Amino acid sequence: MATPSSVPQPVPQPKAPVLTEAEKRWPAPKVRDDYTKFFIERGHVFYKSSSCVPHDDKTLLFANAGMNQFKPIFLGTVDETSDFGKLKRACNTQKCIRAGGKHNDLEDVGSDSYHHTFFEMLGNWSFGDYFKDEAVAWSWELLTKVFELDPARLYVTYFEGDPASGLEPDLETKELWRKAGVPDDHILPGNVKDNFWEMGDQGPCGPCTEIHYDRIGGGRNAASLVNKDDPNVLEIWNNVFIQFNRGEDKSLKPLPHKHVDTGMGFERLVSILQDKSSNYDTDVFRPLFEKIQEVAKIRPYSGKFGREDVDGIDKTYRVVADHLRTLSFGIADGCRPDNDGRGYVLRRIVRRGSRYARKFMGVNIGSFFSSLLPALVEQMSPVFPELKENQALIKKLLDMEEESFARTLDRGEKKFEQLTVIATAAKKPIPGDEVWKLYDTFGFPLDLTYIMAEEFGVAIDKEAVTESEKRAKEISKVKKVVDGVTRLTLDVHALAALKKENVPVANDDAKFLWGDEAILRDSKILKILAKEGFVESTEGLAEDVQVGILLDKTCLYAEQGGQIYDFGTISVPGKSELFVDHVVYHGKYALHSGTIQRGILKVGDVVQVEYDEERRSLIRVNHTATHVLNYALKEVLAKNGGEVHQRGSLVDQLKTRFDISWDGPISAQQIEKVESESNSYINQKVAVYTKEIDIKTAQAITGVRAVFGEKYPDPVRVVSLGIDLNLIVENPTDPQWANVSIEFCGGTHLKTVSDITEMVITEESGIGKGIRRVVCVTNEIAASIRVLEKELAGRLKELDDMPFGPKKEAAGKVFSTHLNGAQIGLVQKNSMKAEFAKINKQIIDDSKARAKRLVERAEAAVASAFQSGNRKTALIILDSESNGKTLTDVLRTVGTSYNDKIVYFVVKPEEGDADAKIVHALHVPQTFVAQGTTAQSISTTVSVVIGGGAGPSRDGRTSQGAGIRPEKYDEGIEAIKKILASLEI
Repeated sequence: MATPSSVPQPVPQPKAPVLTEAEKRWPAPKVRDDYTKFFIERGHVFYKSSSCVPHDDKTLLFANAGMNQFKPIFLGTVDETSDFGKLKRACNTQKCIRAGGKHNDLEDVGSDSYHHTFFEMLGNWSFGDYFKDEAVAWSWELLTKVFELDPARLYVTYFEGDPASGLEPDLETKELWRKAGVPDDHILPGNVKDNFWEMGDQGPCGPCTEIHYDRIGGGRNAASLVNKDDPNVLEIWNNVFIQFNRGEDKSLKPLPHKHVDTGMGFERLVSILQDKSSNYDTDVFRPLFEKIQEVAKIRPYSGKFGREDVDGIDKTYRVVADHLRTLSFGIADGCRPDNDGRGYVLRRIVRRGSRYARKFMGVNIGSFFSSLLPALVEQMSPVFPELKENQALIKKLLDMEEESFARTLDRGEKKFEQLTVIATAAKKPIPGDEVWKLYDTFGFPLDLTYIMAEEFGVAIDKEAVTESEKRAKEISKVKKVVDGVTRLTLDVHALAALKKENVPVANDDAKFLWGDEAILRDSKILKILAKEGFVESTEGLAEDVQVGILLDKTCLYAEQGGQIYDFGTISVPGKSELFVDHVVYHGKYALHSGTIQRGILKVGDVVQVEYDEERRSLIRVNHTATHVLNYALKEVLAKNGGEVHQRGSLVDQLKTRFDISWDGPISAQQIEKVESESNSYINQKVAVYTKEIDIKTAQAITGVRAVFGEKYPDPVRVVSLGIDLNLIVENPTDPQWANVSIEFCGGTHLKTVSDITEMVITEESGIGKGIRRVVCVTNEIAASIRVLEKELAGRLKELDDMPFGPKKEAAGKVFSTHLNGAQIGLVQKNSMKAEFAKINKQIIDDSKARAKRLVERAEAAVASAFQSGNRKTALIILDSESNGKTLTDVLRTVGTSYNDKIVYFVVKPEEGDADAKIVHALHVPQTFVAQGTTAQSISTTVSVVIGGGAGPSRDGRTSQGAGIRPEKYDEGIEAIKKILASLEI
């Protein structure tokens, strides 16, 4: 008879939620819409959220505030002729990620009611327009009138001043809050930390005023709880008044234009309006929780925290929902999980969420996050359509990353459990170097290890972890200068000695295996090589000294066939380890070189050998991409009657470089076809097949590609993209094989071509007579290039839309420089160069025509001035379109046709332009020069008034200059008039 616990229990199904009146009144989309509507009605432009991946801002991992995209305006570097530069008032909801760098909320997510790695920031901005009066009044109006919050539960802060910094209290803001109706006991002073905002060590800054809300209310005064980390008295809005600039010397100077920068957390506001004590209890997260329950087949979310969350499921709901949002928006905006910077942050988030889901919800990870994606897309794509547009890509990358981590997690958890057993038995903490190895070798995040240790009730030597991390960073520095390291080699004498001793070469079949199968646990050290020769052990060798190891079998790839070597480890688990950063064949012997990390290795030791999976995975992608590129080049070039043969290649973790025989440059049209053909092949989603085939049969395969002249083994390894090689060898001369990528290759590859998300050609050049080099990148790097291309295309469109004139001329020169130096795809660069050439020709033609008109206008003004009477002098004022070139040209006419006259030209500066120059020039007759009155002697007198200087011509008859004080223009004109009047006598 079955026990009650063994009887299958029905899986709870998500139920339609019973909504409160507050939830019905304030659904999340309405909150967002009412916010932006309020400010649009007050003259603000809705300026959509920037990417949460700030590709053009190297100071940030992710966009973490709404003001990020407006930095150029605050810093004064914006092109004021662009639509962006003309913004005076703006509002939006900004996608933000705080999961790395200075602002990092990752470890807090799931544990409390309000931390998120992805969130929306509602914001409104004034750029040199309104200031404190309107900002304060509108904030109060929106919260109390539109959102109907109880004024008695709101508290505001103002900057109390800082005598040490010479900053006065912001009493103006305090009075404005009083004027709005806030009682004195709800208006609180705040210090520099809480109420003075700075962009950085220098730059725009200013006081801020925060608005806090008391969730409890009930007539109590919660002023003492403001800014005290009380979860029920929380900041909801911050208004920053940017009015100073912090100089290099730390001094503060008032800005010429004052700005307002505000930010209000959307999720927090929704929780307040829906009268929920947690952000996670609102309809922002409810659809995701329902989808998680459906997919994981678990109990519904109950909103418990800490010890009350006995089974850990509620925390996991929060972690998974939050992380799904971050991952999806991060990928949609161009970030890709990888091992560096932003990519590593996403990788950590995938791994953290996956482990929680597997441990506490019992799900089989591999496609868990992507199964939740439709719910997020349905919920958020009406506001952020990029989710829908990139849904297929998001799913693909999430699945790839999750599948990879599933393998890592299995291995890492087994390793951790072994360490736990040893530590528990010894009643000691888990050694820090072993914890670091879990991260460095298995890709197992440290935060997961700490969580697991807490769950198992064991301690970790965290100081030792830190020390191991420091050592690893030093090693990583060596990796970066690997070509500068003096490598150990097996010279002819060493090779002869090995053969004489009958030392076998390593069996390297395992280099083609994946995951756990590729880890060799019973390899044996045959020889150890040091600088002085072969040694019996590494004892006594310094940690930073290169050591070479010969093994009886290995899984590490030695550099050959254009593919770079692997990184990896050779270790006696728990005792000793060598970090391998170079593997190369000497004869048939694979020499593994690196540095000892700990312990001692001896000849005869049975060791564990592993390759660095993260590095290898990138190389796999690029090597398979090389085959695709090779096929596409032959398809495009050879079908036009040319002969194409491979002349060399280099495949590493960053790119693939491919050399072919080809006379003359490959045209832009051909490059475009090659890239298109490559990506079409990738999109076929075909499998990668490998097989060792006898050399004669392999050479007979129709269309097979190889570096002929190269010596290949017999049998030779063949790689086919799309057709099973067993089928091919049945009829190797079948002509249809010419339409398939088939190559002799001993390298490591993907299992399916579709794991290449995209391939972008970045370079085509000649490296010798009849040899062309093509370079391409894939996946994460290709995605970042596409983002940059999109940005440049937008700037090109802005340039095209600009009205003709000097500003467009200047903008064109800047764009040309940026385009030429941009690391983008060659196809797009060629296309943008062609488009820019058309625009630039129009700019040049307009410039020439405008210059001609301006000279003709100036010449006409001179002629008119001397049309009647016997005047000796003339003051000609030209409009701001004219420039120094105009004056140079018209001075030639004066020198020829009016050589007995004194003519002073002044270009009137554009009104309101504080940086404008007063361009001026004059001509005097030779008789004046002979008497000692040169043109420069006059222009110098004028320069005293308008600033700047003026230079002479060789003969002294002309002088040109530029005044730097446009506000002195009228005084300058009067000075010129007086001078000319004195010369008329």
